[in-house]
Amino acid sequence: MKISANLSLLFNERPLIERIVAAAAAGFDGVEIQFPYEIPAIRLKEALQMAGMPLHLINLPAGDMLSGGPGISAWARRQAEFDQALQEALTYAAMVRPAFVNVLPGRLAEGQSRDEALATLANNLRKTAEAFQLLGIGVLCEALNPLDMPGVWLCTPADLDELLRRVAHPNCLAQLDFYHMARQGLDLAGAIQLLAGRIGHVQFADCPGRGEPGSALLDFATALAALRDSGYGGWLGAEYRPTQKTEETLGWLSQWRQGLLAFRSE
Repeated sequence: MKISANLSLLFNERPLIERIVAAAAAGFDGVEIQFPYEIPAIRLKEALQMAGMPLHLINLPAGDMLSGGPGISAWARRQAEFDQALQEALTYAAMVRPAFVNVLPGRLAEGQSRDEALATLANNLRKTAEAFQLLGIGVLCEALNPLDMPGVWLCTPADLDELLRRVAHPNCLAQLDFYHMARQGLDLAGAIQLLAGRIGHVQFADCPGRGEPGSALLDFATALAALRDSGYGGWLGAEYRPTQKTEETLGWLSQWRQGLLAFRSE
């Protein structure tokens, strides 16, 4: 497994474009950026190439979701906005070539039922998966925790399982975030077992607090062993909020590398 640095949270003492070199110097295998669209695509591509760093993941534009709104991916009234966001992401991704694009599920709009949201999101994910398949880029969707993000409706591994079955497209997989599952008190090994073979990317942070591994109570050894046993061979994305300067929070990285190398040698 390879490990990517989420530059939306890590190395945030620097401007976003400069975080790429910092991640390379720290020993990460690649980077991910939640919403890179503020950087011209050609500039990001050049910075990635100069640092020798692959871009593993970006998010589709999410509308007003991060500011407390319902977002655009699961509300039929905002279909035109979603279609515009899809075109923006396709154009951007054609230049910077991430391995995956993640579609955030959003919150329920006032008067909207969960079934309506599920149907709309499934249709939009199928459309997105088909469009990005032409570029050789995978599409993901993740479950989020309703404690940090009140109103989200896609929260559990069972929710993700239901959604993926509804989408039924080989280019659409689950993004499993250890933090969002642990924040709800859910069993990580059980989540991995349920979604085995359909996990495209894994993100992590310790819980509670969403800091670096070792800053709280999450049992990463058991979770990583469960990933190994499930046959997962994808990337792990460090998406945590550093409790100190980022470089001072990376003690876990060499330890994980030793463990991941041991996994590969078995």
